[in-house]
Amino acid sequence: MTSDFVMDRIPIAVSSCLLGQEVRYDGGHKHNAYITRTLGEYFEYTAFCPEVAIGLGIPRPSIQLVKVGDEIRVRGSKDPQLDVTDSLRAYAQSIIPALDGFCGYIFKKSSPSCGMERVKVYHPNGNPVTSGRGAYADVIMQALPELPVEEEGRLMDPVLRENFIERVFVYHRWQQFKHTGITAAGLVQFHTEHKFTLLAHDETVYRELGRLIADAGKANLEQLALDYIRRLMQALCKPATRKTHTNVLMHIMGYVKEGMTSEDKQELLDILEKYRLGQVPLIVPITLLKHYLRRYPDEYIQQQVYLNPHPEELMLRNSL
Repeated sequence: MTSDFVMDRIPIAVSSCLLGQEVRYDGGHKHNAYITRTLGEYFEYTAFCPEVAIGLGIPRPSIQLVKVGDEIRVRGSKDPQLDVTDSLRAYAQSIIPALDGFCGYIFKKSSPSCGMERVKVYHPNGNPVTSGRGAYADVIMQALPELPVEEEGRLMDPVLRENFIERVFVYHRWQQFKHTGITAAGLVQFHTEHKFTLLAHDETVYRELGRLIADAGKANLEQLALDYIRRLMQALCKPATRKTHTNVLMHIMGYVKEGMTSEDKQELLDILEKYRLGQVPLIVPITLLKHYLRRYPDEYIQQQVYLNPHPEELMLRNSL
């Protein structure tokens, strides 16, 4: 068990305007300092602007999602004759192979091309009627359901921020594992290391993937690995809660309690209860558990990613 993250920066795709590039329809940008400065210490960004890539100029006429019959099109806000739906979708399809090896994508919120959710959809008469997903983002997300994605606005929410970054680091470990060559034994080991991480998010999928991995030596390994990572990453999209974290922490305590004194056990139980009630952040019981694991080591628990899912310097567990 270690908190050291010695690695090259993780490759992440990002909407160009979030890096400060002046590519928006009005010639401006939407620079996000948290993305470039804080996450930039760990992420290596490659910028994409699909609207510029398909030939729309800077500045350019604004576009919006429009419901036309049963279909949602991307049209000019003022000129309905401007329709870039097919161009945006075709560009997204063209770059999917280039995204192989990336460990996440940060999209621009509310964008008719890049928004991942709750983008306004208008009636041809100009009235908003519903919400949807940007045309470009929709193709990427459907083609690569295992790829961690998020919007810059949602990254300001501490729970969603921690969830996205945790998924990025899990997927980065998966990419490293895949690069070395997928084996049945390696897949079992990867799952073992991420068991408690998964349990904190979705107990049902935790049990399902346990059964799936049990067939690692029998089934088509390539297909099984794809099924596994897609189901794992989908399950991790479900944010962990104080209740599920407490459940995992109690499981971990069960592995180390035999060596603990009665005073040790009571101290840890008291902290776990305070965490469950929202009186202390997650970092407090985690730190105490690590203290006891140093005194009473357990090989199985020490290999669990759950205890060190991302660099401590990101301070993510201080707000959960």
